[in-house]
Amino acid sequence: MPEVIFNGPAGRLEGRYQPSKEKSAPIAIILHPHPQFGGTMNNQIVYQLFYMFQKRGFTTLRFNFRSIGRSQGEFDHGAGELSDAASALDWVQSLHPDSKSCWVGGYSFGAWIGMQLLMRRPEIEGFISVAPQPNIYDFSFLAPCPSSGLIINGDADRVAPEKDVNGLVEKLKTQKGILITHKIIEGANHFFNGQTETLMGECEDYLDRRLNGELVPEPAAKRIR
Repeated sequence: MPEVIFNGPAGRLEGRYQPSKEKSAPIAIILHPHPQFGGTMNNQIVYQLFYMFQKRGFTTLRFNFRSIGRSQGEFDHGAGELSDAASALDWVQSLHPDSKSCWVGGYSFGAWIGMQLLMRRPEIEGFISVAPQPNIYDFSFLAPCPSSGLIINGDADRVAPEKDVNGLVEKLKTQKGILITHKIIEGANHFFNGQTETLMGECEDYLDRRLNGELVPEPAAKRIR
């Protein structure tokens, strides 16, 4: 899979990029966990999400946020990393102008950045947020959340406790026009030790069903004149 370097807002960014053979294929961008706690684009869950989208014909990119690996710049507490993600999407779109839709997948810190990105980019039609941390990060910007997606976490997660994730999900589920799917993996911690296969099985099932036209809100009934 090609290694790429592209320009970001704070210097060069390093990524791994797999273009689809189809010109109009959707784009998927995968965002990694916290840069200051060992998060990189080579995280196993990030890699598995990348591979999942790639196998289904998406043009797929994962990359290192600023300050990680060969990516330049300094950690910026989320604001700069969101700019990195926007630049990464811009870069892929510049190579694939016929692509009309996009998905974003994020794990932990990456889930927070991904959900901010979908607020700014109307072409993002689906998301997968693995172990988001509403106990640490503010998700109130999702007002309203513009896209349907999957939130998935473990019930033994001490970094992002289940009750906090449930609170976020319940808030999003009250919003009209989207459908939030929530999956809880029994016995899984924040790192999904020994549970990666189960995690990916749920993510794959969700993505396949979405690509089949399922798990989106029913279209509003047309008024009878």
